Amino acid sequence: MSESGRPPSRKSDAPGQNGDPGKSPRGPGGGILMGRFFGVPIYVAPSWFLVAALITWVFGDQLDTVLPDLGGVRYLVSLFFAVAFYGSVLVHELAHTVAALRFKLPVRRIQLQFFGGVSEIEKDSDTPGREFILAFVGPLLSLVLAGVFFGGMQLVESGTVPGVLLAGLMISNLIVAIFNFLPGLPLDGGRMLRAVVWKISGKAMTGTVAAAWVGRGLALAVLIGLPMLSYARGGDGGSGFDSLTDALLAAILAAIIWTGAGNSLRMARLRERLPELKARTLTRRAVPVSSDTPLSEALRRAHESGARALVVVDGRGDPTALVRESSIVTIPEHRRPWVAVSGLAQDLTPGMRVSAELAGEALLDVLRATPSTEYLVVEPGGEIFGVLATSDVEKAFIAAMSRPS
Repeated sequence: MSESGRPPSRKSDAPGQNGDPGKSPRGPGGGILMGRFFGVPIYVAPSWFLVAALITWVFGDQLDTVLPDLGGVRYLVSLFFAVAFYGSVLVHELAHTVAALRFKLPVRRIQLQFFGGVSEIEKDSDTPGREFILAFVGPLLSLVLAGVFFGGMQLVESGTVPGVLLAGLMISNLIVAIFNFLPGLPLDGGRMLRAVVWKISGKAMTGTVAAAWVGRGLALAVLIGLPMLSYARGGDGGSGFDSLTDALLAAILAAIIWTGAGNSLRMARLRERLPELKARTLTRRAVPVSSDTPLSEALRRAHESGARALVVVDGRGDPTALVRESSIVTIPEHRRPWVAVSGLAQDLTPGMRVSAELAGEALLDVLRATPSTEYLVVEPGGEIFGVLATSDVEKAFIAAMSRPS
């Protein structure tokens, strides 16, 4: 979580899982910006180049068996396959993104990475039906692509480069679809299971807990099952190196699924406790002062009234600025009678006015939209209620998350 109080971005799956850049094509932690889709930036993470090289090497060796006449050109064909496969993963992610935008859920970015892709959806669906659809469309598109590639195979000869490429893409998309239909978080199938349990129980948290624990069960099954299958295959003539590679792959996949399931549980707990963050209860009492009031006098008034913040007002009593706490502590006590509060104040902008009725994610959204250290909290009628300090929101957030479930 990079920003205080910011809920983690929503992620979906591994092979086929479900930022804004500035002037540079490299985004903050996102990788290389490749373009935008409906305004959503698409990044390629540096780890993608590693897996692309790995696919090129492995698939190239397989091509040497199937098409021995290709020679060194087989690695160029294999590289094309790697790019085309990740193009399919991108289509999978675009399906999630289109569904999210259709449901008016913000999508921070799409990223292609080592084990597939991720669509970072920043809010949860508000109904189990939408959650199910949002998860279902990704593997559905992978199945559709597998069907398209299978249809293409019928139009070309099986022993040719196009035939082998189409067969490889058909199989890989079928694997992506089946893998993501597995009913455990963080996979799409896990989100579908979450939606079903949510619908039956009426509680989103119950659905998350069930799908997360099934996800952890899947992680253990992958960790144990893949090496066992590899060992059984080894008895039929497979190499020890292949068995070791499969065991390493199983460990990585299991770690990703287990970690993703745990993150889903933590994220659900976060969202469950977000309503505890209420502007009204976190706001500091404030005293209004004119801009030419000496700092010592303003602090005296605040102390007498039990206030912890200062709001600068004009002649009509309307707030114009907030006196920053960080600026106050830099002024030595002996100088405070000679320093006017106006020199320590930050002018109010529309985004720095927060309704006292805000709470939970709505409050965090408002604070994210206009980053600041303090905000003016007002009643629905516009009256000054007090000052909300970002540091107080951080402390309340950490306290809520640190309490045992």
